[in-house]
Amino acid sequence: MIGVREPAVAGSFYPAEPEVLREQVAHLLAQAPAPQEGAAPPAAVIVPHAGYVYSGATAALAYRLLAGAQVDKVVVVGPTHRVAVRGVALAAAEAFATPLGTLAVWPEAFEVLADVPWAIVHEATHRDEHAVEVQLPFIQQVLGDVDIVPLNAGMATGEQVADVVEALWTTPSTLVVISSDLSHYLPYDQAQARDEATIARILALDGPVDHHDACGATPVNGMLEVARRRGLVPRLLGACNSGDTAGDHRRVVGYCAVAFDAAP
Repeated sequence: MIGVREPAVAGSFYPAEPEVLREQVAHLLAQAPAPQEGAAPPAAVIVPHAGYVYSGATAALAYRLLAGAQVDKVVVVGPTHRVAVRGVALAAAEAFATPLGTLAVWPEAFEVLADVPWAIVHEATHRDEHAVEVQLPFIQQVLGDVDIVPLNAGMATGEQVADVVEALWTTPSTLVVISSDLSHYLPYDQAQARDEATIARILALDGPVDHHDACGATPVNGMLEVARRRGLVPRLLGACNSGDTAGDHRRVVGYCAVAFDAAP
């Protein structure tokens, strides 16, 4: 176990200065549509994990719906971009830090996951990984001082990821955040067509999604399985690509925000 996992991408994916970061997240959230009055917050969301200038506005579409939600812990599942692992890796840390402060890792996570064969504890895969980290300032701004369960899904099936998430979903106040972008480095029109097809599959709970279609395909496939098991209903909140936000249409990265609601 280590004490606090320090930020790895502050100053690159998002601002390192606390006040600048706080203002940027607040601005992104303010631009997103407010939830309908009386609407229940989503049980889970899929959000992108690029730099905030590229995908922050899309992520904010989901996080805005969580304002005021009663959440006791957030299970954040991202892919492995840097250090590959077999299974689903929990960070070997007691807390994760961002420029806005620290979020404690839910202390019972280690005991709960000890009974799940494909759950492991792996510090190295989390050390420089950005997919979980970029979600944390949004979580801090919207939900405050809440426990987190940071997970990197490596070589695992959707069913295995779902088993890990289900083991951690111990209360109705558990929130699941799936961190994934869509297609990478295609020309704008090709990316739009591919991403529309991928989003249609997500909304139909039609997995598995391929890694060429979503860099976080493993976490996404886990969420689709959880949704099928729990009867959750997906809805698209918004989608775009880096060509819409950064201007270059030659090689773009796709993003979407999807909410999963309890069945009516």
